[in-house]
Amino acid sequence: MPNMASNLAHARSLYRAMLRELPQRPLSTPSLVQQRIRNTIATQPQEDARPQMELAEQYIQYAKAQRMYTTLLERYNPGMSMDEEDRVRLTARRVGMDLPDEFRMGKIS
Repeated sequence: MPNMASNLAHARSLYRAMLRELPQRPLSTPSLVQQRIRNTIATQPQEDARPQMELAEQYIQYAKAQRMYTTLLERYNPGMSMDEEDRVRLTARRVGMDLPDEFRMGKIS
């Protein structure tokens, strides 16, 4: 009996960890993915739950790694989401120059 209780506690902790990795949504309107995960955990027979739990742990580790990768990519490549004009302006400022006010990407007024 303690083994089944520990399996249930482990399944609950895996469920919460998965929810933390998914995009935030209100509890009143869970996504289809959240509903599917909850139904799978709730209906899984206890004797063959171990492979599913191991798969869930792998998924959680993958999702954490992807989130960290995205965070690091945004941190170390700040110009990735900028348009060309902002990138040129910031590059000029980095080397100690300011662009003239009338400069507009290919147009000199």
